[in-house]
Amino acid sequence: MKLANYFFVIIIFLNVGCSEYQKTLKNDDLSKKNELAASLYEEGNYRKAAQLFAQLKELYRGKPQAERLIFFYANSLLETKNYILAGYEFETFIKAFPKSQKIDEAYFLMAYAQYKLSPNYSLDQKDTFLALDKIQEFINRYPDSERMNEANVMAQELRLKTEKKVFETGKQYNTIRDYKASIKALDNFIADNPGTSYREAALFVQFSAATTLAINSVEYKKAKRLEDAKLKFENFRRLYPESSHMERAKKLLEDIEQEMRTFASN
Repeated sequence: MKLANYFFVIIIFLNVGCSEYQKTLKNDDLSKKNELAASLYEEGNYRKAAQLFAQLKELYRGKPQAERLIFFYANSLLETKNYILAGYEFETFIKAFPKSQKIDEAYFLMAYAQYKLSPNYSLDQKDTFLALDKIQEFINRYPDSERMNEANVMAQELRLKTEKKVFETGKQYNTIRDYKASIKALDNFIADNPGTSYREAALFVQFSAATTLAINSVEYKKAKRLEDAKLKFENFRRLYPESSHMERAKKLLEDIEQEMRTFASN
């Protein structure tokens, strides 16, 4: 019985709270709207707070209070994972209040909202590149910010994602047996990303593609392609002598040398 009474009290409390919120949302008392929005925000009830801030920012448009309201509205949207609208509102804040004490935080949170929109590496990376641009803008503007470490970590994560996208594309060409496209794509990838963590794997996949292409070439192209593949192996061995791919690479080299002997004897 006591438990039932407890739940009854909770339900009454929730209904009263919802009733108060709905009344405040519908009435024109700005002080009550402000007070409840701030209270909900502090409690972490960002979804309801966002609805009130959305009303208030329009009612205070052009007035000094708008600076605070837009910032809290944008942050409420961010907390509820409405990243597209949050990024837009932070951008609005930046344009409207370029001298605000919150301007550096707004730049960071705008970048963060875009960072959260970055998709899986296998998808179109347009949002990833937009996020990198916004993070770089923050880094350039506020090099001494206490958020710099966070910004650098986000940027590094996104760069790795874009690198993986291009690397996997080159690798996929090899999988579908378009070896020339694979070699070219990985050449471009290595040239454009000299410090990439995928360089070792890219060189091995490229060597593998070159080997298969050479062995299956028509006679008049075979000698040169076999030699090119062998040079790719030598380059790979020079750069990564302890590579986990080395055993497989050496077996491919044996295939190349066997093919060279057969080709020479013919």
